[in-house]
Amino acid sequence: MRKKQDCPKPPSWLTSFGDLMSLLLTFFILLYSMSIISLEKFYQVLKGIVSAFGAKSVVFEEGNLREGRRVEVPLENLHVRKVKYKELKKLAMSVKSEMAKRGIWSDWALAGECVRIRINTDSFFPAGSAKLTPTARELLLELCSRLLPFSLPLEVEGHTDSTPLKSPSFPSNWELSLARAVSVVKLFTNECSYPEDKLSAVGYADTRPIADNKTQEGRRKNRRVELCIKLVP
Repeated sequence: MRKKQDCPKPPSWLTSFGDLMSLLLTFFILLYSMSIISLEKFYQVLKGIVSAFGAKSVVFEEGNLREGRRVEVPLENLHVRKVKYKELKKLAMSVKSEMAKRGIWSDWALAGECVRIRINTDSFFPAGSAKLTPTARELLLELCSRLLPFSLPLEVEGHTDSTPLKSPSFPSNWELSLARAVSVVKLFTNECSYPEDKLSAVGYADTRPIADNKTQEGRRKNRRVELCIKLVP
């Protein structure tokens, strides 16, 4: 009669591995038990997502809620924002057309609740300078007069290419990009009477390129001023 063969012993490392898995499981259980869901943050995220898609409510199915119950998410002045977007879109397209006639590259885009108008700065500022040219002043004042009736929050952004800059006035592209944005803001307030509390200026240097800085055309597009017109008052 044969002897029943003994089961092979597990490798020694398996015991330590099992202990490690048990400790990790305990750790995550403790984290879960101590976690707190912020309803306020959840509401803000939910509102942002719904607003981005242009909806008015969201289907929420969990817990004791009836299947398919709709939870209303209040969106302030949704219709007004849609109307303003249509008007601003027409304005942005006309600005692009006018700039093209003058040989100036420009573009526009919708990013969240912000209509962006992008304008190349080669004809707006001398190289390495933040002083607006006469052409720039004329075009920007015309643009400001068309934006003035909306009186929407407006953030002016300065952007440069990746070419290093070092001068007594501007030690780097950071100072240059900010100074150019400030020049536009000052023009809007001093000569166009745009509400000061609706304006802001920021410089991004070369940290937010929209094209490849390795090509001449890409660098040209990256040297720009962007006007972020916010649809929310």
